[in-house]
Order: sequence, then structure tokens, then C-alpha cells
Amino acid sequence: MGTLNRTPTRPPAASLADALSRAEVDEDLTREDVIAVLSARGSDLDAVLDVAGELRDRGLREAGRPGVVTYSRKVFIPVTTLCRDRCHYCVFVDTPGQLQRAGKPVFMSPEQVLAVARAGQRHGCKEALLTLGDRPEHRWPEARRWLDDHGFASTLDYVGHVAALITAETGMLAHLNPGVMSADELERLRPVGPSMGMMLETTSRHLFETPGQVHYGSPDKDPATRLRVIEDAGIHRIPFTTGILVGIGETIADRAESLLALRDAHRRHGHLQEIIVQNFRAKPGTAMRDAADAELEEYVAAVAAARLAMGARARIQVPPNLSDPAEFALLVRAGADDWGGVSPVTADHVNPERPWPHLDDLAAHTAELGFDLRERLTAHPEYVRDPQTWIAPELHAEVAALADPVTGLARSGEVRPATARTAGHPRRASLDGLITEAATDPASLAPAEWERLLTATGADLDAVVRAADDVRRYTVGEAISVVVNRNLTTTGLRSVLDSDDPDRETFTLADTATIARDAADLGVTELCVQGMIPGDPESYTELIRTLADAAPTLHLHAFRPQDVWDLADRSGLSIDEAYRALKAAGVDTVPGTGVKVLDDDIRARVAPTDIPIERWIAAIRAAHGAGLRSTSVLFYGHVESAADRIAHLQALRRLQHETGGFTEFVPIPLPGYGVPLAEGRSPVDEHRAMVAVSRLLLSGVISHIQAPWPRLDPETLPVLLRSGADDLGGTLLDGRVLPRAGVEYGRELPVAQAQRIAQRLMRPLRRRTTDYRDAESRSGPARNGVPQ
Repeated sequence: MGTLNRTPTRPPAASLADALSRAEVDEDLTREDVIAVLSARGSDLDAVLDVAGELRDRGLREAGRPGVVTYSRKVFIPVTTLCRDRCHYCVFVDTPGQLQRAGKPVFMSPEQVLAVARAGQRHGCKEALLTLGDRPEHRWPEARRWLDDHGFASTLDYVGHVAALITAETGMLAHLNPGVMSADELERLRPVGPSMGMMLETTSRHLFETPGQVHYGSPDKDPATRLRVIEDAGIHRIPFTTGILVGIGETIADRAESLLALRDAHRRHGHLQEIIVQNFRAKPGTAMRDAADAELEEYVAAVAAARLAMGARARIQVPPNLSDPAEFALLVRAGADDWGGVSPVTADHVNPERPWPHLDDLAAHTAELGFDLRERLTAHPEYVRDPQTWIAPELHAEVAALADPVTGLARSGEVRPATARTAGHPRRASLDGLITEAATDPASLAPAEWERLLTATGADLDAVVRAADDVRRYTVGEAISVVVNRNLTTTGLRSVLDSDDPDRETFTLADTATIARDAADLGVTELCVQGMIPGDPESYTELIRTLADAAPTLHLHAFRPQDVWDLADRSGLSIDEAYRALKAAGVDTVPGTGVKVLDDDIRARVAPTDIPIERWIAAIRAAHGAGLRSTSVLFYGHVESAADRIAHLQALRRLQHETGGFTEFVPIPLPGYGVPLAEGRSPVDEHRAMVAVSRLLLSGVISHIQAPWPRLDPETLPVLLRSGADDLGGTLLDGRVLPRAGVEYGRELPVAQAQRIAQRLMRPLRRRTTDYRDAESRSGPARNGVPQ
């Protein structure tokens, strides 16, 4: 488990010892007690963590789920990013002008909300988190006008409408997080959301009343107002989520007083289903961009203080995407027992630079700490098991359908299947209706309907593109991702060289080790290795072992399907055995290239040296079956028809349903052709249509759509990032050692250039790993004992 610096600090040990003694026997802590806990560092903090962890364990035993840490599988739906407040640390909020420049709507439409919810439904999500700015119509005429035009009295009225719509259409449960609500508004919303939430953040009046402080000028951040909401939620028997924000300028005394205010409210009503302890993370473009993040010991002490102040039976949540996985051990030692909502579908729109951990990784990290990860509903088990008290009658059946009747945790399995729509659905009569259906229920469209969208021109194409970019925005979020990588073309591998020219394209195994070390030194996280290796087939695995030993932190993205078939055929292995051998040698993921369109007649005409389609599909199944995820591609603009492209995308969709192994889809224009599907359509519109339809058709199954910058001119790239694409692929750094040994030598996309592209689009850039984890805090399965 996590350990700390052992140097003791003050306050006096006697004061801390008294506080811990009281906590151990469930006595209420005083303000001075909580301050002592929050101030503990070093060995004193170790003592605090021991007591906090024991309290948590006792509470879990009493709850009947010893050793269980929970999470909720959710989608994050940002209903509007307008707000009347001006918090100094927030990147979630936009102004109407910013929305207009970015092409974003004032409010998400019901269709956009349902598109996100249905994507979550397909991934087994049971919670729809509705988050938005506070009462934007009180500040922005644009918000008031939108609500009037659509027949809603207020933003909260609209929130209630879409919450009910989500549950009726998908069976998912809405968690309402719309900010400050009156007692009457809480009561009106109770029948559409089994739980609600609003962070207290802090009781500090200094931060609210003093010019220049984080909450100054934000009427909804008045601590008294927020405490009133929390009190009213208890009076109306609403399971409520709240918590504190650590590191925004508050004092230790403020933190203590905030925690005790929450404890006292819970003592009166029993409604605080979880206390979130969230660490401040500075964000570019905000007034607090230069402020330091909350220090680790400071944060851990706050988590422990929440546990000790709230007691054994409380649920203490720490957001896993705001901490490095290496810090999880300390947070769990501090008494945390819940990771909160984690989405396999949508971004964290409040913290777009911090992607959610993969659920498999979160489960593995939790298991390493000695706990089982279990899914819960948006309402915690204690409230689910007492619906007469805590759940509105209108939601009893919906909650029961998703809850395990014994534990109150989430029932295993998926949310109810989506209602099937027939091809004659009335909304299909117009193109607008077809676009809406494509965005909300892509599996329901017939191939001919997708072809209609793919061949759209003019204003019709603009509408398709807007819908696709909305789906991108509300699922994967605004971040544009890029992986820092280098290529190595292994057709150049030789046992003996006839030249020592530093610009040569051939190399030995010893050279590859030097290449790998140089790449790692340059900050490369991925080495992309492709090409059939001449000579001994064992060179495939020998090369991978050499690279992995030379630079164990590099992610090895290696060997196309035709390369692996070459290994299999010449070594007498089956394709499954070949992939397992490569994985054992150190391959992490594989390219899904080596195919143009999944049609053998087209292959014979355009790329007769490519492997047969049946072999490509068999290789992809084998790779995914071996636990190796892959990219997927389509080369377009040659002899194929719209029907061929749609058939290809639908085949990838079926494969993804079967294996779940594709990380991204890359639509690539084939050089030398440039044949448009629609007569007279410009090249840029051809690319826009391809990217947009890819986003819509693959929504909910393949999350990331890449704009392949090496095949596009600089003017087209930003256009595609506004047409549904969210990824730039790799930087393709040449490196300092044998730079010509990589395909596409001489074409680099430095991170600084990628940053400029993102800035022009008013979107953040995120450095990712090959499998879309955060490159800034890489932690995952170890290769040769080194965390990846």
C-alpha cells in the first residue's frame, strides 16, 4: 500500500491522538479535531490513515459488503455550458459568443441527449449524469430565448423533461446535477431522478465575498445558499451527493468547517449518500491556470478527515481520473470506498484533460489494493433498498429493474435493450429525420439510408456534418488527441549490412535497440513497427524482445495482419498462435491496416498484393482474441461505391460487437485516385462526408475517429476535426538514429504544431497512449516489471 514521508509535523500529537481515539469509537469530532487530522503529515498522517481505513472497513462489513469498492457506469450529458456564475477555475462554462464560434448549441436538444444516452445504453451504462451551468437564463438572453422558443419555463424545467425522456427511452436513471435548486424545484424533480447532487465545495465566505477570489461574482457559490439546498434535499428525502473541493484557496479551518457542516446535515436527515473529496487541478485558460494543484499529502489528509468526520457508514468518493493510479493506494488507505461515476463512452466534460480510466484497469488497480470493484446505481444501495423512504413512487419500477434485490447494487448485465425501430419509421421521411435517427440510433438505419447520408451535398451535407460533430462533442468530448510516436519499417532488417551510411534504410537488431532507446529519450511513447521481415521467421519475436528490453517504457504497436500471416505461414504456427507468440514477446497492440475495402473484387482491382479479406478478418479476430487491440481503417476514393464503403463500416461495427478490440477508425483517402461519390463534390466535401458518416455509423462501438494528417493538406485537417474527428494519430517523429528506417520519413507533426491546430479550434490537446490512456500519467500492466 502507499507510504508517506515519515517526518512528523505538528499539531501536537496529543491533540491528534485524542481526535483519533474519538473517531475509533464513533464519537463526533470537534472542529479542532478535524483541523488536527487535516494538518497531519508524515508519520502522524500514517496514523490517521490507519484509523480511517479501519473505519471504512468496519462500515463496509456493517453494510454487508466487506472489501467492496463501488463505482457507477455512467454517461456524462452536458445539457448546457452556459452559466450565470464566473468561477475562476472552470473550463466547463462557455459564453454565447464562444458557443457560436465553436458551432455549439445553447442547449443540447432532446435528440442530442438521447444520442448520448443510447450510446451509454449500448455499453451497459445505468446512470445518465445531467450536468450544466447554474440558471443561465438569468444572465444570458440567448438562454432565455431558447427556453421560450422550446416551451420551457426554466432550465430546470428542461432538465426535468430530458431526465424523464432518458428513463422512458432507455431505462437508464438520471442523476441530476444542475446546481442550486429551491425546495420546490427539488420536489418537482424528485420523480425524474432517484438521486441528485451539488458540491458544497467550501463554506469559506472569504472566497465568495472578496474580489479576486475564486467564487467572487458567482451568486450560486454563496455557502449559505448551497447549505440550504443540501438541507432542503434532506427534508424532501432525496439521496444526495455533495462534497468539498481541496486547494482552491480555502484554509484548513475552512475544510474542517465544511466537513462538519455536511456531517451535521446528514445527522439531521440521513440523505448524504456520498461525500466527494475532489482535488483541485489547474486548467489552461482560467484565472487559476497558474495556481498549484492540491498537494498529495494535503489531499490524502482531506480524504481521511472526511472519513473520520462522517464516520464508518459514510461513503467517501475520490474521482479516479483526477489522480495518478500510483496514488490510488494512499487514497484507499485514507478511507475512500467509491470511485464515483466512470464512463466507458463519454468524456469528463468538467475535466476534459483528464480521461476516465478504462474500467478493466480500474478493476485491476482496485484488486491490487485488496478490494473488489462492484457497480452500483446512481442511488447508493442503502437508499435503493428502502424505496418507500427515498425513491419517488414514479421511479420504483425503473430502479428495481436495475438493482440487485439483495445487495441494492447494480444488477449484473445490460440495461434493457433499445426499442427496435422499423425501416418505415415516420421520422425517416425527411433528411432531417434520417440524420436525427442516425445520431440517436445508428443500428436502426438500412444501408441505403446510410448511402443517402454519405452522398449528401450542399446544405444537406452541412447538416450531416453538424450532427456528427455533435455526437463527437457529447461523447468523446472536445479534446483532440495525439500520440507521440515513431515508425520502424522492418522490411529493412538485415543480419549483416553492406554499408554503414547513417542515412541508410537497412539496419540490424543492434541498430533497432539504439533506435528504441533514442525514441524513448525523445519522449516517444509508441514505436510503430510494420513490414514483413525477410529471412528467419523467428526474427519477428526476436526483434520485439530486443525493442522491449532496450526501451521497456515504449508501447510496441507492431505488425500488420499480412506480417503476422507471414510469420505464421513460414513458422508453421496457426494465426492464433502467432499473435500469442508476439504478445508474449512484448507486442502491446497491432495495426489493423493492410486492407483497402473489405471486398475481394475491389482488392483484386486496386491492391492485388493485399491479403484476401477472409485472411484479414481472421487475423483481426485472432489478435483481439489474444488480447491485442488494433486500429481499423478504410481507404476510400478509388473504384468503390457508396454501398461498398457502408458495407465496410458495418462489417467493422459487427466485428467490434464480437471482439471489442478496435481502438479507433481511420478513414484514409487513397493517393492517386480522389474519385468523389457525388458528381461534382469537392475533395474537402468528400472527406467531410466520409468522416461524418464514420462518426455516426460507428457511434457507440468505436469511440475515436482519426483524421490522417499525412494524407491531408493543412487546410483540410481542421475542417475534419469539425466534422466528427477527434484524433490526429501519431506525430511520426523521425528520431536521431537512422531516421530513414521509418515509413513516411520526413513528415513530422510536432506536438507544438498539434497544439496550434487545437488552439485555433478552441479545443484542448491531449497527449494519449496508443490505447487512448493518458500519456501524462501512464500506468497499466507491467512489461518486464516496468509500469506502462
